Amino acid sequence: MDATIVSKMQKHYPVLLNEIISVISPQHGGTFIDCTFGQGGYTKKILEFENTNVIALDRDIESAKIANQLKEKFEDRFIFKNIKFSQLNNLKLKNENIKGVIFDLGYSYTQIKNPQKGLSFSDSGKLNMQMGLNSYSAEDVINKLDEKQLEKIFKFFGDEKEAKYISRNIIKERSRNKIDTKSLVEIIDRSKKRKNFKVHNATKVFQALRIFVNKEISELIFGLINAAKVLKKGGVLGVVTFHSLEDKIVKYFFKSLSQNKSISRYSPVVKQADTLFNLIQKKPITPTDEELSENPPSRSAKFRYAIKKTDFYNFDTDILDQFGNYIEVENYGDKL
Repeated sequence: MDATIVSKMQKHYPVLLNEIISVISPQHGGTFIDCTFGQGGYTKKILEFENTNVIALDRDIESAKIANQLKEKFEDRFIFKNIKFSQLNNLKLKNENIKGVIFDLGYSYTQIKNPQKGLSFSDSGKLNMQMGLNSYSAEDVINKLDEKQLEKIFKFFGDEKEAKYISRNIIKERSRNKIDTKSLVEIIDRSKKRKNFKVHNATKVFQALRIFVNKEISELIFGLINAAKVLKKGGVLGVVTFHSLEDKIVKYFFKSLSQNKSISRYSPVVKQADTLFNLIQKKPITPTDEELSENPPSRSAKFRYAIKKTDFYNFDTDILDQFGNYIEVENYGDKL
């Protein structure tokens, strides 16, 4: 979900809730990890079923308020951790029967509308975009990185076709004044040759900054790897994505670990290792017309899932190599 698209609705909707519950089957019990607790939509639904436990994670400390309320009701069945989901391998889960790990990579209405987070280009003031446990803000990125680095960020994470002109104008402007949300939007407007009247001119740049500031690409990749490790045999790994790059990563991860590599018929016969996942369906699950009418921002949501076939935990994946160029760009922030 583009963090810069602000819904007029006041209520947060857990996207594709019915479809996710159908796939993870909490009615059979077990422990589930909600990697993006947020407003608690998925967790609350899972806990309605007896013999279920939920370990919820969220990097945004604001989520702890809702988590504390839930803890009062489900003291023995619910745990909340204020950590990034890439760190879920640090949880002590040796004896836990992990039946499902769920990621919802979208942003809630409350996060988007919170002016302190600075996710929306409709707000004025300081650039931020930190979702929690961050090392730097969007303000640091815009005011400190060089022109080439900014250009790559906008291209790689926002697919912004006019990244070069926008970056150049940012450098010019910041030599005179520190750039805030309002001035960044003005720079983007001036820099865009082709105007899009359906989508705000600043959408792609703001998306790119949010992804960069929160290291969303490496977070997702390490989150997937560690989720696959903690799942038990028969457990479900499910991910709801909202933009094409996220979906591309999830699709590749599932596909690459659910099929044997093709081997030339002229090569020596070698027994291949068993695949990690069973991919029930290749195409993603998308919202129904009913959900779209009730919650229009869900229109870009895609839900993919895979079932773990075996209890082995050490597996090989080339996903870091496959998306290494994105991580390279993310690493520009290490010097901020």
